[in-house]
Amino acid sequence: MNTSFTDRTLALAGLFQAARLAQELARAGRTDAPAFVASIQALMLIDAPSTEAVYGGAQGVALGLDLLRNKLGGVTDTGDVEIARYVIAMIHLEGQLRRQPEIQEAIRRGIEAIREQMKFFEAAETDETVHPRLVEKLAELYTQTISTLTPRIMVNGEHGHLSNPPIAAKVRAVLFAGIRSAFLWHQLGGSRWQLLFSRKKIAGEAARILEDLKENETTDEHR
Repeated sequence: MNTSFTDRTLALAGLFQAARLAQELARAGRTDAPAFVASIQALMLIDAPSTEAVYGGAQGVALGLDLLRNKLGGVTDTGDVEIARYVIAMIHLEGQLRRQPEIQEAIRRGIEAIREQMKFFEAAETDETVHPRLVEKLAELYTQTISTLTPRIMVNGEHGHLSNPPIAAKVRAVLFAGIRSAFLWHQLGGSRWQLLFSRKKIAGEAARILEDLKENETTDEHR
């Protein structure tokens, strides 16, 4: 499989992963920690040498790849319509953002400023967690930039979770990360038509990447 299609699949996995994270946070108040960390770190990487590097390796979007393999491959579940709605909404907002260079620049400047500010908190960062202050700052930047575009993404969930400021900030941060992935997907040649007419091909590529990850893990275990 050519690299460009693999790259598009990884970026699309990042988008689907963000949708799942937002759904789980809104419904349960918690979500997959490694996937959340990878998605937030991807948002902080403005310039990366490769698509895989954006997510810290394909493992960073394993949750999203699993969704692509199953959902685009025909395995349905409750909540799929909601995930699809979030994905479509993020793709739509990415299209809006593409036509607003001043907002793109504000996001770039904002992320650069956040990276500088967060240097003071690096000692508290680990591979398993994201500093609450970073989430808060990303959520603020989302509100100042993405939330000015229309229509805004309406997230469904438990009121107790959505009205909880730290959880609400996480939801905004992962939606931000999803739009970043949608932007990358478009840059790599992704389009809505591919989601309609290349579903099986995308699902197959996601399955192949996951199988490679599994084989690499097995090889590492036997070293």
